[in-house]
Amino acid sequence: MFKAVKDILVLCTGNSCRSQMAEGYLKHFAEHKANIYSAGIETHGVNPTAIKVMAEDGIDISNQTSNNVNEYLEVDFDLILTVCNHAEENCPYFPSKALRFHYNFPDPSKSTGTEEEVLNEFREVRDQIKAYTERFLRVHLHSNKRGFDNYNK
Repeated sequence: MFKAVKDILVLCTGNSCRSQMAEGYLKHFAEHKANIYSAGIETHGVNPTAIKVMAEDGIDISNQTSNNVNEYLEVDFDLILTVCNHAEENCPYFPSKALRFHYNFPDPSKSTGTEEEVLNEFREVRDQIKAYTERFLRVHLHSNKRGFDNYNK
């Protein structure tokens, strides 16, 4: 059955950078046509550098929270997107009929170098997530399509 508003979960390891940025962009691109959640298999708090680089692009994630996947066991998700290999491989059993998708984005929190080099790494990952989430919603928000139709290439 087609749901008018879809429930979408973004999963990452610590729910601090990649999943937070994806949540921000998905909310922005969905324009209230979907309920967007993010969670981690651990919680590390929202990374201040992620907040900063998202603000540079006009997306405020400063009020988002770092949540554990177990907080959402009762939500009937339509789509689940893992954004790092560790979360995909180590996520505890999550009972759901949701369509599952995976894309491994680099972890900007592991960046080293000068402050500007670290910021640039965050910006690069932010831009990858922005492009991916926009395509993701274009394909999946208003359909029950399965698969990516090769849009993640």
